[in-house]
Amino acid sequence: MKTKLLLVLIVLAQTFYAQEITGNWKGDLDIQGMKLPLVLHISKDGENLKSTVDSPKQGAKDIPVDHTTFANNELIFEVKALSVSYKGTLKNGKIEGTFQQGSMSLPLTFETFIGEEKVSFNRPQTPKPPFDYKTEEVTFVNPADKNTLAGTISIPQNFKKSDKVLVMITGSGRQNRDEELFGHKPFAVIADYFAKKGIATLRIDDRGIGGSSQGKDDDTTANFATDISTAVDFLAAKGYLNIGLIGHSEGGMIAPIVAKMNNKVKFLVLMAAPGTKIEELLIQQNYLGGKLAGMTEKDLAEANVMNKKIYDFIKSYSGTTYEEDLKKFMTENFQGKMSKEELTQTISQTKNNWFRYFIKFNPDEYLSTIKIPVLALNGSLDFQVPAKENLEAIQQSLTKAGNKNFKTEELAGLNHLFQEAKTGAFAEYADIEQTISPKALAEMADWIAKLKK
Repeated sequence: MKTKLLLVLIVLAQTFYAQEITGNWKGDLDIQGMKLPLVLHISKDGENLKSTVDSPKQGAKDIPVDHTTFANNELIFEVKALSVSYKGTLKNGKIEGTFQQGSMSLPLTFETFIGEEKVSFNRPQTPKPPFDYKTEEVTFVNPADKNTLAGTISIPQNFKKSDKVLVMITGSGRQNRDEELFGHKPFAVIADYFAKKGIATLRIDDRGIGGSSQGKDDDTTANFATDISTAVDFLAAKGYLNIGLIGHSEGGMIAPIVAKMNNKVKFLVLMAAPGTKIEELLIQQNYLGGKLAGMTEKDLAEANVMNKKIYDFIKSYSGTTYEEDLKKFMTENFQGKMSKEELTQTISQTKNNWFRYFIKFNPDEYLSTIKIPVLALNGSLDFQVPAKENLEAIQQSLTKAGNKNFKTEELAGLNHLFQEAKTGAFAEYADIEQTISPKALAEMADWIAKLKK
């Protein structure tokens, strides 16, 4: 699950005075020893200045800044939606100052440069053609929501329609068929590895990205499940007989939903899938992510109380004017505890149907009905879906189902993306060159290969 960590979704500021401040500036935030480059672009807009920020490692470009002033060689800016502020002094061609977000303060020095600042990623595992297996570009239409889905089938040499094929399911947010993030293409790496082991895959673009058509504004995880069920039916119509699902993060939520609704699904591979109630998972996720980002225990405890109160409101709400009532609830309960910008951001993140469905979701309702073979893997350094609690919950649910063929395993030293990591912090995802650990790839392929046809 791709969460919004306050420390890491970095942006910056807008509007300066004085010609010498216009231009391009770059600097590095040092987050627990990892460098996160930021690029600030400043230009004239009449009598004022406007600016945008790039975070190249995160693939973020031209992010608008809300407010910037430059007077007496002092630069001040803020990005309200992220509760970010910066104050620095221009001296000898450098702006030396402090970046602040919430209770976290970090030194940040900007230096001017000419041209475009680019970050190149070294991703040695990304497969490159020519491939020693076939690929087929496909499109099909979800009959429930009438949206078109586009994807790629990777077909091993000497493949028979009775051999195993998996539909791949991405995590939260709009992602392409490769589940691309920070230059990593984990689904492309998995598909390539599986094809060389005789296992076929179908990976598809999410709604509204790549070759797939736009979804609706009120789409939820349940809608996405119908996309995957349609993909299963599409493969079955092409003659594939042994169809499984492999889901990562929210995709691991979706897989059991689809398995319950579509009896053509023969097995599941769950990568960092939630097993506990989502409300409980988010409380733990926010705590661990904040701790990795350097928040104090006092701030973490306060955030926990506020989050729980918000989640309880959303779960129990039964009225007909949700957004209006949510704003009223947030204002009455958190004005003074949150800035105006933090209130606006929280309302924006929690007002949509996807989040309302998500926060009420209990994976046990589906996992406790699954009797087909299941492999559930998690990394020991995963703060987004903590391994111990979620694997134990998955095991309990599958046992309740009477499932006789499942395996849960915690893989030591791996993070939420199944990279070999040091701490598991979000800030590491881009810096690690490895896209997915070979031991995770081998664990999945070996388990799939041993399944009876």
